[in-house]
Amino acid sequence: MSVQTQLKRITVPEIRGHKGAKPVVCLTCYHAHTAKLLDNYVDLMLVGDTLGMVIHGMETTLGVTLEMMILHGQAVMRGAKRALVVVDMPFGTYEESPEIAFRNASRVMKETGCQAVKLEGGSRMAETIAYLTKRGIPVVGHIGMTPQSVQVFGGFKTQGRSESDWPAIEADAKAVAEAGAFAVVLEAMAEPLAARITAQISIPTIGIGASPACDGQILVMEDMLGLNPNPPKFVREYAQLGPAIEAAVRSYAEDVRARAFPGAENVYPMKKAQ
Repeated sequence: MSVQTQLKRITVPEIRGHKGAKPVVCLTCYHAHTAKLLDNYVDLMLVGDTLGMVIHGMETTLGVTLEMMILHGQAVMRGAKRALVVVDMPFGTYEESPEIAFRNASRVMKETGCQAVKLEGGSRMAETIAYLTKRGIPVVGHIGMTPQSVQVFGGFKTQGRSESDWPAIEADAKAVAEAGAFAVVLEAMAEPLAARITAQISIPTIGIGASPACDGQILVMEDMLGLNPNPPKFVREYAQLGPAIEAAVRSYAEDVRARAFPGAENVYPMKKAQ
């Protein structure tokens, strides 16, 4: 009788326990096969609504639907066995009321099997975050530059460059933490402000274009792999897969046009005549 070792999935309390300790390693993920590749190295995978832009070619995240998030969440859960998986709540699925947010978030969790959801907004979403967490749905908050509000901001702009803007953003962070979120994403935030918020609140801060003082970092996987021809300025590209893929496809196309199909002669070997 064989005994298989079952991987223990990282839990919400374990992520919360990273506060002020070992940094939380996070990446976005949208596919089963990449989830398998990430699983041994990241603590948290985010099925982000950035999939609208990265996978579906949208200009913003606003056109992403709940069904799209569920479909990609299911795919990631098939590949991730160890990392904690968080699924974004898309625009229009949680803002109207806590009750509607619960209905949609519970659907996401039931249909994907994910461990938590993420939603954007600070003080204005505190009531909703509290409503969800009290009913068994773990929540990651998201403040600073919130992409679903890109039309309000007038583009993707760094937040907190002026100290006069700090009090409102600090209040957002405290509201999210006090409402029961177990972590909060700080996006496109001036470093001094991100450092202040990290020191002020009791839950881990996960930066994206924020500060090394955060309790962790998240990047869009395609950005750090060099698949985005115009990545954000703060992104370090750990690979250049875009040019590598293009070069491979070019070589393949040249082989096909030259009828040079490597290995084709060995796929269906001819039988020798008797």
